Amino acid sequence: MRAEDIYRWGPSWSRRVGWVLDHVWWNTVVHDAENVPASGPVIIASNHTGIIDGPLLHGALPRDSHIIVKQEFFDSPIGFLMTWAGQIPVDRRSGRAALTVARQLLLEGRVVGIFPEGTRGRGDLTSVRAGVAWLAVQTGAPVVPAAILGTRRTGNKRGHVPWPRSRLHVVYGEPINLDTADRTGRQAMATAMTAIGAGMKAHVEHAIELTGVDLPVDSELGLGE
Repeated sequence: MRAEDIYRWGPSWSRRVGWVLDHVWWNTVVHDAENVPASGPVIIASNHTGIIDGPLLHGALPRDSHIIVKQEFFDSPIGFLMTWAGQIPVDRRSGRAALTVARQLLLEGRVVGIFPEGTRGRGDLTSVRAGVAWLAVQTGAPVVPAAILGTRRTGNKRGHVPWPRSRLHVVYGEPINLDTADRTGRQAMATAMTAIGAGMKAHVEHAIELTGVDLPVDSELGLGE
């Protein structure tokens, strides 16, 4: 996969489809969308609990976006729609190619969405992968934390799709701007990882307090699998 293979026009239609899913099929409340800068490169970094988090985030953004999505969706029968939508496939065994593509899109002044936890889980940001920090250091783009709540609740399996008109929430936080100009590569990455991890975790806690919707708790009986 190369950056030139990503359809730049894809998000112009797919975001509108996402909006319909958000507000017609489901009942999504979008909080503080004004925290997303109106122009320039932006990294949207979200927690990840449910299978619909990607399209939900895509439709809830006030700007067109290219979201990093696992390769398996592109390999499915509807994979061609993901390609036409301008989304970025990632092989979770090695995300280097996807990050390189995302970097180019950010350098073009676009919006890139990423789920730094790497996979669906509780969504509490106890583990954040380094890709989001690498993008921030490489491009200087601000990182806007996003918290998605309600797409999976305690007792739901990880593949759960919310019922029509379910109340869902997408909450955007204030941009995290990193000052790494006077640091070496390793120092810059360490600083970015600390700032982004702490900022995202604090934002999820704020979103829970704001919405009254908690994160799912996976039982020992495998309900989260």
